[in-house]
Amino acid sequence: MTSLTSICANWSPEKTECKKEGRATCKGCFLITYCSRTCQVTHWSEHRKDCKSFLKKETWHPAWILERRFPMLTQGGFEIYAKDLRLLFAASGDLRNVVKTVADLPTAYSGPLDITINDQDEDAVIRNVILLLVALVFDDPNEAIDCIIHLWYSALVRQSDIRVLSDRIWPLIQDVCHTTIDHERLEPVSKTWNFRACSLSVTLGRAVWSRLLSYCNIPSGLTAESAQKIRTGQVFGASEKDLHDEHMIFLSPRQRLAYHKFRQDGLLLPFGYPRHDFVQPNPTLFQYRGVWPLMARANPLSGWSLRDVLETRSGPATADVYGKLFRYLHKTLARFVERLSSTKIAFQFHQTTAAHLVEGLDKGSFDRIELSNLADNNHMGAYHTLSTMIPLLRPPQQNPHATLITLFTTAISSVTTLDEGLTSMFADPQTQELLRRYSPETERWSVFDAASLRKASALQLFAPVDRLFDRYLRTFAVLDAASRVGARIKEPHSIVAKWPYRMRLRPDQEGALQELRLCLREIRSSRERYVEWKRSV
Repeated sequence: MTSLTSICANWSPEKTECKKEGRATCKGCFLITYCSRTCQVTHWSEHRKDCKSFLKKETWHPAWILERRFPMLTQGGFEIYAKDLRLLFAASGDLRNVVKTVADLPTAYSGPLDITINDQDEDAVIRNVILLLVALVFDDPNEAIDCIIHLWYSALVRQSDIRVLSDRIWPLIQDVCHTTIDHERLEPVSKTWNFRACSLSVTLGRAVWSRLLSYCNIPSGLTAESAQKIRTGQVFGASEKDLHDEHMIFLSPRQRLAYHKFRQDGLLLPFGYPRHDFVQPNPTLFQYRGVWPLMARANPLSGWSLRDVLETRSGPATADVYGKLFRYLHKTLARFVERLSSTKIAFQFHQTTAAHLVEGLDKGSFDRIELSNLADNNHMGAYHTLSTMIPLLRPPQQNPHATLITLFTTAISSVTTLDEGLTSMFADPQTQELLRRYSPETERWSVFDAASLRKASALQLFAPVDRLFDRYLRTFAVLDAASRVGARIKEPHSIVAKWPYRMRLRPDQEGALQELRLCLREIRSSRERYVEWKRSV
């Protein structure tokens, strides 16, 4: 039986000078006792690591708070919901949310998945289908992953990537275009492929199938040199210079260099990686004659968690942020591709409006629905979005964790007055002190001073957005509309942070300065607000 007598923390059978019985405690932690001051001093070198531990500080926070993420306790209900999962991405954009969702499934989940992916944009759907086909046709995951990364993000690709498109993907699409499509009929055509545990079903209009086939081939006469000339003409256009410089204000000098190199060649590679194999235009990007289809400021970093990317190990080249992104994508896609080989997944692609999509979907059948910013007033609006999509969600009796996710990108700007915009340029004393630490060289505000511009952007992170979003909900009667269609806001969120690109720490908390720097480097707006919904009945 363990003795109930306090034992000196420095005691051992060999230490004859120790009196063994602890009579005084360490005033730093009140966790251990000593028999004398001599033993306490002797033991300090060992006890120091505990007594000075960050866990003992009043400013300690759980890792998920410091890392601006949700705790991985139930992972959005997937871990404790044992039935088959059905997911809907009604306005997917690219594949990143699909990839991340599948890659991050709890290891304990072994059930099948049914994933419906839709977007109204033809180009987005075509590229998504091609990338997923690449992931499915390869037996070697590493070959698939490298090919996916470059077809997804690089302006030029390797000859081996072109062979994948021409030898592996093109025949699959050609078979549909030449044998399945009835050219006298106008309704969409569906095709299903089976790959080991997975299936891929694609439903497209006849013309879109033809375009999908063309995306597997480099346009006639287009060379790497002419493609890069088209791209750099837009990326380095005179009207874009200030926008690029504005972004670089928030980067360290070394990271500015990495950003500039990506702008120059458009290749998602580690900074010092050889470029000589990248000799062909990426046909999934260069399909419009003389046009680079992406925005001049398009940045692959904008689609992924900057914190996760920066924490990815990249060897001694710690400032190589695009090298970190390459490695981060490689690891994420490796988990995704592994899931494709071990889990029964049925993918379904559509290219239509979200409102038209729901006509062919079963009500009460989805466990998670992701809608991007369809609920913004300049798209479907909150009422139409909820009334259309909420009925598709499983009721709480079947899955209490079933969630619909909306993103509001214009809510704050739509209800902010001019006076409130000016007020946001001022801050409380704690915030001012943090800003002085972030940008101590600023003495007075000037539009010609980069430090002043950094400070002005930083102030936006402390605007009273919760109050403004509540005003938005009232002004447009969003909660009333939700109630009428059987929806309610889910509290607390379990999948995505409400304000993922804002400060979470108070200005006077430890780590606030580091978080401020990270937030200002985010390419996404700090005024984007996510809302998780569930069915009320």
